[in-house]
Amino acid sequence: MGIRYYAYAFDSDQTGKALADPLTVIGSDPLADAWGLEPGFTEGVTDFRQSLPERDLLYLDKAWPYLQRLTAPRASETAARPAYRMFEGQVTFADDGCTWRPWVRALPPHDVALIARDLETVNDNEIKAGLSGSYPFGQVPESEVAYATAYLNKAKGFVHAVASDGRGFAYMIG
Repeated sequence: MGIRYYAYAFDSDQTGKALADPLTVIGSDPLADAWGLEPGFTEGVTDFRQSLPERDLLYLDKAWPYLQRLTAPRASETAARPAYRMFEGQVTFADDGCTWRPWVRALPPHDVALIARDLETVNDNEIKAGLSGSYPFGQVPESEVAYATAYLNKAKGFVHAVASDGRGFAYMIG
């Protein structure tokens, strides 16, 4: 199925609990939440509308590596953008690469506000430039730029709403 990205918003009074164990605010079956299915589904029919409101759940499918690359430090001596905090991380592979353990992190409300301000400054030119290093001769397919841009816009909307409400969020890459 692949490695995907999910973020769940939490109220500020849950910050301590979320920082201590981000999985306490992440759904038991994030893919089911994202696809609008019952947790633990093995088969079913869906219209692919999230089970949770968009202000509570961000699903970035498999676009997270693009957004990670876009916000990561450009060189070893430069700092990452504040928004990198919401995309940072990698799964830990186990069983000779057959399984993985997810990366999880919780971000408190004050970090979310910084991330929201930073994401608002990302423009289309930066998206294309940020992705060009991954392709031969810097020729990024327009479909890849459109895919990354669509999910970046979803991330911007989610983080803006979470920051506006004074909430934090926990995310999982897995």
